[in-house]
Amino acid sequence: MPHKAGFVNIIGYPNVGKSTLMNALVGEKLSIITSKAQTTRHRIMGIVSGEEYQIIFSDTPGIVRDPAYKMHEMMNKYIDSAIQDADIFLLMTEPGLNFSEDTVLNKVTKANVPLLLLINKIDLSNQEVITKLMEQWHEKLPSAEIIPISAQNEFNIEAVMQRIMELLPENPAYFEKDELTNRTERFFVSEIIREKILLNYKKEIPYSVEVMIDSFKELENIINIQSTIFVEREPQKGIILGHQGKAIKKTGTMAREDMEVFFGKKVFLQITVKVKKDWRNNEITLSRFGYDH
Repeated sequence: MPHKAGFVNIIGYPNVGKSTLMNALVGEKLSIITSKAQTTRHRIMGIVSGEEYQIIFSDTPGIVRDPAYKMHEMMNKYIDSAIQDADIFLLMTEPGLNFSEDTVLNKVTKANVPLLLLINKIDLSNQEVITKLMEQWHEKLPSAEIIPISAQNEFNIEAVMQRIMELLPENPAYFEKDELTNRTERFFVSEIIREKILLNYKKEIPYSVEVMIDSFKELENIINIQSTIFVEREPQKGIILGHQGKAIKKTGTMAREDMEVFFGKKVFLQITVKVKKDWRNNEITLSRFGYDH
């Protein structure tokens, strides 16, 4: 039997559930999940391999319609690269959300690869709304296969996976069979910390923050990690630290507990907070933070 392999790229607007779907399809928590927009900032690949197939799922940042910073422009570039190398598209929407006739949608429909349109969060709607929405999308994208799902409850995820398997092109494996992702351990550590910042802080603070891992040393019984949280302005540093350091301590504890589950061993986590003015508009700093990869 011929070997099948391909890139399955997930695209949609912020908050549509792309990261939840990615984690459900891969069977591991690779993408961080919060209710805030722009949770995903980078393109993250999750690799599922069998004896006769390999699926490379790709979670991209949500489409930023009106980029306010150079960071947003770079996030949109990840979507462009995902469009270019896709063998199958998973285009995600949900009840109440309508794609405008924007550039991304046009590029997806013109890419000439199989397109699965996934209507997510059907558990929060009703049959009449979903049926009408499916009809509207069928008129708009007649070549797309439309599948209603609930990524959160893993409803119809198996059906999506089965259809992907049928549509995969014949190719040799792109990655080693035991590889789970294209990202490093340091990347996932920084994402875990950023997830806790998104959960613990309000307003602009989570969006003004970037996390760097300065040191990652794995010993036999413990992993020692030193990290830095960068903010854009001095007052934000005080908010991240909190009164008597209570806020950063809470964030650090939550992150460390998740890391210990992720790595399966004890973690010692040290966090420093520094100011890097206007980093979201500084191309050199953005490159250092990994936004040109």
